[in-house]
Amino acid sequence: MSSYSGPRLRSAVFLVAGVLAVPALASCSGDSGGTHAGRVVAPDVHQAARDRVAEGGTLHWAVDRLPSTLNTFQADADTTTARVASATLPSMFHLDRQGRPARSAAYLRDAKVETTEPRQVVVYHLDPKAARNNGRDIGADDFAAQWQALRGSDSKYWTARNAGYDRIAKVERGANAQEVRVTFAKPYADWRALFSPLYPKEVMGSAETFNDAARTGLAVSAGPFRVGKEDRGSGDLTLERDTRWWGDRAKLDGLVLRAVPAGKRVNAMLDGRVLRAVPAGKRVTAMLDGRVLRAVPAGKRVTAMLDGRVDLAPVEQDEAARVARAGKGDGGPLAPQSGPNAEGAVAADVYSRAFAKGSPEQVNRLDRQNRADLAEARAVEEAQQRSLGRYRLRKSLEPAYTQLALNGESGPLSDERVRRAVARALDRKSLAQLVLKPLGLPADPVGSHLALAGQDAYADSSGALGKQDAVEAQALLSDAGYKPAPVSGEAAKKDEAAQGKAGAGADGKAGTGARTDGKAPRTDAKAPEDEARSEKSGADAGKARTAGKKAGTEKKAGAGKKAKDAAAPLAPAPVPPQSVLLHQAYAMAARPAKAAGAAGAYAPKGTPAPPRAEEKGEAAPKAGPAGVPAVLGKDGKPLTLRFVVPAGAGSAQLREVGEKIAGMVEKIGIRTQVQKVSDASYFKDHIATGDYDMALWSWPGTAFPATDARPVYGKPVPAADGSLNVDQNYTRVGTDRIDQLLDQAAGTLDAKEAGQLVKKADARIWAAAGSIPLYQRPELVAARSDLLNAGAFGFATPDWENIGFAAKGAKGAKGTKAPVGKPVRNTTAPAGE
Repeated sequence: MSSYSGPRLRSAVFLVAGVLAVPALASCSGDSGGTHAGRVVAPDVHQAARDRVAEGGTLHWAVDRLPSTLNTFQADADTTTARVASATLPSMFHLDRQGRPARSAAYLRDAKVETTEPRQVVVYHLDPKAARNNGRDIGADDFAAQWQALRGSDSKYWTARNAGYDRIAKVERGANAQEVRVTFAKPYADWRALFSPLYPKEVMGSAETFNDAARTGLAVSAGPFRVGKEDRGSGDLTLERDTRWWGDRAKLDGLVLRAVPAGKRVNAMLDGRVLRAVPAGKRVTAMLDGRVLRAVPAGKRVTAMLDGRVDLAPVEQDEAARVARAGKGDGGPLAPQSGPNAEGAVAADVYSRAFAKGSPEQVNRLDRQNRADLAEARAVEEAQQRSLGRYRLRKSLEPAYTQLALNGESGPLSDERVRRAVARALDRKSLAQLVLKPLGLPADPVGSHLALAGQDAYADSSGALGKQDAVEAQALLSDAGYKPAPVSGEAAKKDEAAQGKAGAGADGKAGTGARTDGKAPRTDAKAPEDEARSEKSGADAGKARTAGKKAGTEKKAGAGKKAKDAAAPLAPAPVPPQSVLLHQAYAMAARPAKAAGAAGAYAPKGTPAPPRAEEKGEAAPKAGPAGVPAVLGKDGKPLTLRFVVPAGAGSAQLREVGEKIAGMVEKIGIRTQVQKVSDASYFKDHIATGDYDMALWSWPGTAFPATDARPVYGKPVPAADGSLNVDQNYTRVGTDRIDQLLDQAAGTLDAKEAGQLVKKADARIWAAAGSIPLYQRPELVAARSDLLNAGAFGFATPDWENIGFAAKGAKGAKGTKAPVGKPVRNTTAPAGE
């Protein structure tokens, strides 16, 4: 029986015949696909000694949104919640730059396992100076109150996680006020994960205070900063220097967490005083409509953009490119952005609109205005770049990885052979290069679900699944009963109608529609079984899903009027006559483009086509008429998967990755229906509910994989109402053996043995093919050039008291350049069981 009894949430994340036998888990690297050990990228911060940091000043730090709660143990806590807790509350352990738990010296003298028999006992020795800012010493009462609140025995506490705390038998004072003794009812290897952060008993002492007292403020804290004023109107939460802090005095007077949506942070850096002239691309429209443009002379705009609203801001890749181009020191190379140049775009706008209006005589007048607009646009761009020159791009790898999730609850993906076929079709290396290579970061696919490169638990276990191989992928599909079988007649009409229905956006309009690359919706299905396909038929298992789909369709139709940005087609739109004129105008004004890609429309004569798969030594996939890969099907239905992606501006790169994946699986005969949905509904209405076949999202890294991976990869269990209790396993794929290995690792106090169990569990997770890790996410941060000891932190916990601005006359350290470390020691997946 499983010993797992509760979740520790991570914020966001069937053997048949010989074909599916797990391929010798005794050797999961080498030629089987697990060859890349992963390179380590250091944090990229402007490091400086404390004496080089000026006293005072306020740092403005951009965040996605202000936190809904300041209690990290509640379900709606987010990364900003964790950031506030890190700066204001005690933690017995924090993470170092390699993602390992390290003792927090300001609070803890030492902590160790004193005995393991008859029970595990951990003894904490606190720093005698450690006290709350209300004057009370930190002690056993705080530990005991947090244990009681999080142990899971009282449903009045609205807790999101209790893993580890549910293993504790008692908490008591030791020999003196600074000694705390914690006795465990069951061995717990990840005991360092507990009491970090440590809330005061004033918050944890009762369900009422736990649920409400720390949502909007922290009256009692113990850190370099304390929670100050919150202004929801302006989107600011201020952390003030805490004068009761016994450690090194914080250099900053305050730290303002400022809510600035991703994609708007460069504008926030440029200045709230930027004059709002009509954008260049809209000036022609204004002229044709008879409006007069009162543009401020460009020379006066430079002064208006010198001051910024933000000093430190995580940025998207397009914003990062602007910062990198403006910077004169750090930041490193970024590939130039593709697309038409500014002159061509404006010229195209001018000519296309003039011709579209049927007034060619206006061209000369508009051309003169166009030249003025171009000059002004260049001046504005130069001024903005000079203003951005005060910033440097800090880049590293974020402690999180992006994965392709395959929903094993229903449809074709409930068959492990189909999931494995999809996984074997992926070129994970090329996907990692797509995202990371332009940034100058190592483009290594992630080889583990449970650890990242540089961590002790990391080992590339992807060989348990196998390397990319289109032939093997097609063999798996053939074994699952899928054959080249074009759909025709009534079946084709039904399939086409189903595609249109699945592609309908939240606005009730056609969303994705039928694509030329053959994308179509999911089908009904069944719940997963442990290491064997369920005997339950797809028709029976699909009844509940069908009913749900009808209700969901009605719900979407009603909500559609309010969400116009939801599902929209990714297929090319029909070309209207005006677009032809625009293309002609652009051809007159744009600079010649560099020849690249396949020969064809708009490619210069003589442009070579890319090499065929056969020329590169690759096996060509089976093809249908005219070289198009044959669509596979079974029982008269095509093999189709619905790929749900977020539609927001900040998710453009994720959608590009999705398009690449769709093309890869198409080559083995699988059709995909790409459906764009609004960011707000993406997770709660699709991922969490299982309303998808394929999806992309990221899971954060962890120093405690046995504990944190359990709710994410544990086997779903039936609930009393017949539904599945999935915890955070949104792929609905799991096995009893994975659960056993993770539980054993969490209860093993021998670190080496626990590490081997974690690696065995990871190999099993790879073999189940519910989650396919792709790449470690880039961490891109724009920081003022004089901001010290802050930037792209990676795994590392910020040294809050030493963050600040360069002292006058002090040069400070030059700042790291996110150096690429040597490959991690040659770890491999564990030997077979």
